[in-house]
Amino acid sequence: MEIAHRRVATVHFTLSDDSGQRITTTHGHDPLVYMHGTGTIIQGLEQALEGRQAGDRFSVDIPPERGFGPRHDGLVQRLPRSTFTGRGIPAVGEKLRAQTEKGPLDVVVTAIDADSITVDGNNPLAGRPLHAEVEVVAVRVATPQEIQFGL
Repeated sequence: MEIAHRRVATVHFTLSDDSGQRITTTHGHDPLVYMHGTGTIIQGLEQALEGRQAGDRFSVDIPPERGFGPRHDGLVQRLPRSTFTGRGIPAVGEKLRAQTEKGPLDVVVTAIDADSITVDGNNPLAGRPLHAEVEVVAVRVATPQEIQFGL
């Protein structure tokens, strides 16, 4: 059976960056189980899985626009330290939830100096080309409950 829209695929993968540095892997853990065609995995990987079958192994290069998108400079902001007076000064690397005009946004503190704190709302993988090594473990038809409610 081939991976197609609304079929459930089980895959193992290793995701690396351009330099070959491993970002994440399912090996040694449970494989990824997802419903194909629902946008729950990055577009480049989902497109590469289309039509594959259990037992297939392949590599795919994923450009940023089909991965986690481009970096947006507008999502990086320097804020006055006084913005954080009520709860103390966060540490570099700390994740915070910011309120924006478009709703909540998860940000990471990337720098702190005497006057300001820099936060970044980009996904850490935004703007980065990715490489995936993939093994299709299984493919099956989704149940009516999975189609209605998701996995």
